[in-house]
Amino acid sequence: MDHLSGTVVAAVALFAGTNVDDLIVLTVLFLSSRTTGRPRRWEIWTGQYAGIAALIGASALAAAGLAVVPDRWIGLLGLIPLLLGVRALIQTLRSRGDGGPPPAVATTALAVAGVTVANGADNIAVYTPVFRTIGVTDSLVTIAVFLVLVAVWCAAAAWLGAHPRVVAFIERYGHWLVPAVFIAIGLLIILDSPLFTGA
Repeated sequence: MDHLSGTVVAAVALFAGTNVDDLIVLTVLFLSSRTTGRPRRWEIWTGQYAGIAALIGASALAAAGLAVVPDRWIGLLGLIPLLLGVRALIQTLRSRGDGGPPPAVATTALAVAGVTVANGADNIAVYTPVFRTIGVTDSLVTIAVFLVLVAVWCAAAAWLGAHPRVVAFIERYGHWLVPAVFIAIGLLIILDSPLFTGA
């Protein structure tokens, strides 16, 4: 395996390992788009790319020695999915979980980007030392691989979001499951942050 191939394989492994949970979020968003029309599919794609670009940019700046956000406060980004989930839960309670479509959680490209950044805030801690040690050329290759894999992630989530069994499950339980996923993600981000772990 030559050097370039090794860099590509390492980038694929790095992206996949740090974005498995993002696939779940994307699937929920595509399901929401399918059942409620919000967010639109293009907003999910745009928001996901914008969010990943923000994470990459923050990691690159941190690798250059610039602290964009102090580590201690990164956990507060968990408030984004937490509040979106609570809002969706309130919508469900108001409709008394009548079995209708699950509530739309993130309804704009900006909201999708915010969820992506919040869900991937811990990725910065992983990407930063990688960018710092592999050099400019390999970093650019890694970023290019990441951008290709965002499309793969979105396509896979869109497929899952249209799979009959997944759709049937969400139509039955989605009005409770969708808010629960976002609330859980928000709480995990906050509780794993240095604000609570003391790291």
